[in-house]
Parts: sequence; C-alpha cells; structure tokens
Amino acid sequence: MDTEGRRILVGRVTGAFGLRGEVKLESWTEPRQAIFRYQPWILRDARGVERQVQGVRGRDDGKRVTAWFPEVADRDAAEAMRGLEILVPRSAFPPPAPGEFYWVDLEGLRVVNLEGVSFGTVSHLFATGANDVLVARDGGRERMIPFVRPQYITDIDFEKGVVTVDWDPEF
Repeated sequence: MDTEGRRILVGRVTGAFGLRGEVKLESWTEPRQAIFRYQPWILRDARGVERQVQGVRGRDDGKRVTAWFPEVADRDAAEAMRGLEILVPRSAFPPPAPGEFYWVDLEGLRVVNLEGVSFGTVSHLFATGANDVLVARDGGRERMIPFVRPQYITDIDFEKGVVTVDWDPEF
C-alpha cells in the first residue's frame, strides 16, 4: 500500500481552554490522547493554508483533550486557532501488525461483491454501537456495508487494491 506523502486528518481545534493558551481538541485517534504521538502536525485553516508545528503537548482528562502549542501563550492566540484541522503524515503511524490495518488504508480501494459487481471505492468507515460500517461510493450511489468479517467483508487484498464483499448489489 502506498502511504508515501499521504496526510491523515486526525483531529481539529475546537476552541480555547483557560487563560494560558491551552486549546481544546477533537481527536479522532484511538485512544484520544494518541494524537500527541503522531507529530509533526500540519495545521490547516478553512482557506486551506497550512503550517507545520512540532512539540505539541497535551492530555485527556476524561472530559476533553487539551493541548499546548509552543507558540501559543494566551487565550486570544488560542481562540484564533479554533477550527484548525490537524493532519499528520501517514508515515507517522507505526506499521500495523501482520493481518491488521488502519481504516484509512482501506480508503480508495475498489469494492466488488462475490459475483464481481463493482460497488465503487471505499469512501470511509465509521463506528456504530453494533458494528463498524464500510461506505462504498460509486458516482452518486452510496452503499453502507456492515464491516463484519468474514460474513460480509470476505477479503481485503491490498496488493490488488480490492475489498470483496458478500452483499446484494440491489441493497
């Protein structure tokens, strides 16, 4: 799988916290505080302007994830960061164990059923209370397939770039 140069969206700044320049983060890593392991961060604003930062520290206190940026010293500077997206190079993640993978590595793979019918490509995955769900998009059509192996997701072949599913194309 080609991960060279890819950047992964792992969180965003949601606002200021306190008076000394701390910010609140929304982290999409598991566990939430793992976001601090993957640095440097690329911060992207709403206009698409990016800058790289390193040395961000933080904590998860159970209610929220908070962070300290080296160049942010007060609440006004922290508040100005609201809405920044946090991206990291895919190469910052440790390699998955044999037989394991990151969800993000499935994105863009072709999805076909057992009969060879194309469902498009993997758009993304998301968690629900019962099971995870793979979203395949083909033009304007979107299919949500329970990520249950091997019942519905029968094979993942990274070399061929294909996820094979046992799913009715009409569903």
